[in-house]
Amino acid sequence: MSAPRRWWAWRRRWSARILALLVLSFAVWGCVIEPGSLTQRDYAFALPNWPRECDGLRVDLVSDLHVGSPRNGVAQFDRLVARLAASDAQAVLMAGDYVILSVFLGTYIPAETVAEHLKPLTARKPVYAVLGNHDWWKDGARVRRALESAGVVVLEDQAREVQLGPCRLWMVGVGDLLEAPHDVARAFSAIHDQAPALAITHNPLVFRRMPARASLVMAGHTHGGQIAFPLLGRPGLWKEADGAYPVGHFVEGGRQLFVTQGIGTSILPIRFGVPPEISRLHLCGQGRDRDRACR
Repeated sequence: MSAPRRWWAWRRRWSARILALLVLSFAVWGCVIEPGSLTQRDYAFALPNWPRECDGLRVDLVSDLHVGSPRNGVAQFDRLVARLAASDAQAVLMAGDYVILSVFLGTYIPAETVAEHLKPLTARKPVYAVLGNHDWWKDGARVRRALESAGVVVLEDQAREVQLGPCRLWMVGVGDLLEAPHDVARAFSAIHDQAPALAITHNPLVFRRMPARASLVMAGHTHGGQIAFPLLGRPGLWKEADGAYPVGHFVEGGRQLFVTQGIGTSILPIRFGVPPEISRLHLCGQGRDRDRACR
């Protein structure tokens, strides 16, 4: 074999080895390491018509818990609950999908078991929740009963007046876009004063129907695509619903939406560049002297 042919043969062999190593590294990181690497990120929001007594309000937002998905079993869920219970946030908001319908190598965990493991959290602070599409696919009424039995306040097209420290506000829950009535007008109909309103829903597309009365809308559902490559984006966000509001902060017509990237996985047990996240939200009013409480 001539020298050039030997060189090309050597190059092909090493290229194949490097490619195999990259694929193996992606599989190990995405299937084993990152899905079990719980993170917390802090986000600050300057909200219009936000009263000064509510400046510095902190809430923890989680979504798509999918307890039973790979690397996200009951033991991992207990660690999540412990972190939420120990945080200095005044409340915890949960944006749906507590159980799993289907995920490769996953194990279905009943809603009653999930709820039982939430009790150390509800004993420490208020927890407000809506249901997601996976909850409805399994049995939405059953999931709701289980959560409420553990002390979670489930708001499906409902609003509740709450007091969090010095801050009096309305907590609004709007049903899932795909599987629930998602009656936005009904959800906001109970609000009878000008106190601020925080709205929770599962699918972020409901944001398009939200009134300006909502100071901030919070959602999940997208999982942030579960995979994010530098420069290449999020290939998992192929649906219009996911692509419109994939993850993060969005402002439209003065209204604000935040989409969290979730905790568990669905369909494929992979997270790459999108680790499971507790989103800590710091809420303040608008103005130069107002954002200090959010730092």
